[in-house]
This record gives sequence, structure tokens and C-alpha cells, in this order.
Amino acid sequence: MELANKLFKGDRVVWLIFMFLCLISVIEVFSATSTIAYKNANHWAPIVRHASFLLCGFVCILILHNVPCRFFSALTLLLPVSLIMLILTPFIGVSANDAHRWLEIFGIQFQPSEFAKLSLIVFVAFMLSRRTLFTEKQRFFIILGMVVITCALIFPENFSTAVMLFGVCFLMLFIGQISIIRLLKLSAVLLILVTAFVAALMFIPKDFAAKYAPDRFVTWQARLSEFKDGKNLDPDADYVITDKNYQVSHAKIAIARGGVLGKMPGHGQQRDFLPQAYSDFIYAIIIEEMGLAGGIFVLLLYIWLLVRVGIIARKCEKLFPKYLIIGCGLLLVVQALANMAVAVNLIPVTGQPMPLVSRGGTSTVISCIYFGLILSVSRFGAHMGEEEELQDETGDAEQALPAGDITDDQPEYAAMENAGTKDKTDYQESVSTV
Repeated sequence: MELANKLFKGDRVVWLIFMFLCLISVIEVFSATSTIAYKNANHWAPIVRHASFLLCGFVCILILHNVPCRFFSALTLLLPVSLIMLILTPFIGVSANDAHRWLEIFGIQFQPSEFAKLSLIVFVAFMLSRRTLFTEKQRFFIILGMVVITCALIFPENFSTAVMLFGVCFLMLFIGQISIIRLLKLSAVLLILVTAFVAALMFIPKDFAAKYAPDRFVTWQARLSEFKDGKNLDPDADYVITDKNYQVSHAKIAIARGGVLGKMPGHGQQRDFLPQAYSDFIYAIIIEEMGLAGGIFVLLLYIWLLVRVGIIARKCEKLFPKYLIIGCGLLLVVQALANMAVAVNLIPVTGQPMPLVSRGGTSTVISCIYFGLILSVSRFGAHMGEEEELQDETGDAEQALPAGDITDDQPEYAAMENAGTKDKTDYQESVSTV
């Protein structure tokens, strides 16, 4: 127990949520990667890879939660580097799933957008906390400019990530007490842009888009069309699984088969049909194997994390850790909710993995880094989890005090002090005589 107290510092509830999510991730990824395991000579390779990234992320958490949160403002220096990598990615990046989202350096593939998300959240938190250096108007336009640049670079290859990141930053501006009038004006502009973009997706002919629009534009059109067609089905007509509705259909089948308690891990069938069962649609596999109870439990873990982040933020005395933990918590939870919404067909397919649960490399490690930042803020910003340490130190000090020593807080000695007798030795001798 003493080792655990020394190793896992900070908010214990956040640690508990992290452990539960890791446990669910290992179980469900091991089950969902069965199709990959069959294609490898070593059947254990997929889960060993995923467990290795989780272990690497765990080491990152152990390091970060021992670093005072005031030093994390240095992560803003990562933002210019991330922007440069985002600029280079479409030209020299690795293509996968019809998108250039990965860079490869020295044989290591990673997503620059993940580093951009992390550094932008830190930048927004840092700027919101600089109330004495910048006026409210200056902070708003500086933050907005950097957010627009970052999201614009992410947008062409990863639409959903850009939209989600912009939304989280917008919420941080609202929580950071930026003028409501400015935010309403920004909302009006965003509404016009979103309406125009959706109209373009719906009415621009596909042949014209394939010839003149970016490559991903056709993909977005297809996903919107699939989502719209799926909502307008004739209830009396036979349901036919096609290439267009293949993923969504099998996700629905997985959810329907789950029932209340599920088929138990390892007994799911739709993992063999869903192309991204271990990533984009892992929530459907969780419900199939762990039932509605398991699906609700996972949802409540993320909601619990968001509530806990709010409690920690309220206890922070300084602004930077307060906004930093809010940004990290919002990003994790919003991304998780987006993944769940896709699995249950509430929104079109986005390609967002479930933080810490879905199989991944860069996303898994970065998600662990968010947890490390949250735990550091809970420890050094909100001073949570230190009560036990103070009690242990007090207890050790009391045990180390010899039985014959007299302390200033004893009532007899205090009375003698008031009477002008301040020699503890005389008082001790008088006590021993009695």
C-alpha cells in the first residue's frame, strides 16, 4: 500500500478511471484484432503491440504527474513544429485509408495532428491565463488566429479532428470568460460556413467534385450520403447490406446481438466483419461482448472523468492549470463521445478512435499524456492526493518524538509560560517528582 501511495500520486479517482479504461482496452483489442492475428505468424503480435504502447503511455504518466504543472507551458513550443509537420504531411506523408495523416521519421510512423492537438490545447490555456499581459480582445484574436491556422492545416486530411479540436477550443474560450458578444459573432460566422459546406457536399455533382475538388471531398460526400440514406429507409422494404452501409450495418448487428450482458469477451462475431472493429467501431464490439451494461459502464467512465476534471479545476488557484485540465478533459471526452456516436449511427462515420481504448500508436500515447497532465494538475495545481502524505509525515513525526519530551501545546506548560516559567526542564522534573 505504501508503494502504491508513493507511485500513484495525484487524484486517485483519475487513476482508477485510467486503470479501468486500460483493462477494457486490453481485453477488447485482444478480441477485436482476431482478423489481424490470423494473418500474422505470431498470433500475439497485435495485442503485444498495443500493450507496448499502453506501457509506454503509462511510463509517460508516471513521469509527467511528478512534474509541476507550471512547466507544461513549455509545450507551446511544440506548436510551431507541429504546424511545420502538418504542412509537410500531404507531400511526404504516408498514405493510409485514402488519407495522408502519418509521417515517418527513422522508421517510426506518427500522426502530426495528435501533437498539434496537444500543443494547441496548452497554447489556448496559456493565453487565457495571461490576463495581465494581454487585453481580452488581444487574447481572443491571438487564440482564434492560431486555432484557425492549426485546424485549417488538419482539415484537408482529417475533417472530424479539425472540427472536434475547434469545438473544444471554442468551449475553452467560453469557460475562459471571453466576451459572449465575440463568441456569438464567431458562432454566427461558423453557422454560415458550416451551412455552406454541407450544401456543397449535398449539391455539388460527384463527377465535378472528383475532378476539381480535393480527394477527401468525395469521401465526405459519400459518408454524408450514406448517413442520410440510412435515416430515410422504408420500414416495409427489405434491408440490404451494400458496400455503402457495410460498416454501419455490422455495427448495428453487433449492438443488437449484445443484449443486456453481452456474449462475453472473445465470443463476438462482428469483429470478423467490421474493417475497423479494433478502432473506429470498437464501441460496437464492446456492446456485443459486454452488453448494454458494459457500454453504459464505458460511457460513465468518460462522464466520470469529465466531472472529476471539473472538480479539480475548481480547486486550482491559478488560471493556467485550471484551463489546461479543462482542455485535456474536454478533448478526451468529446473524442470518446464522437466514437460512440458513430458506432450507434448518431452521426456520420468520422474515423475518431476511442481514447485509450481503441488500438493505436500515437493516439494511445498522446491520450496517456493527457492523463499525465490531468494528474499533475490535480497534484500540484489543486493539491489533491497530498493529504495522505501530510498525515503520514505528521504520524511519523509524532512517533519519532520521545515519550519524555514536553511540547509547547501541552496545557500545563502553556499555563506555566503564562505565569512566567518557561523552563521545560523544571517542569519535567516537577512532573517526574509527582
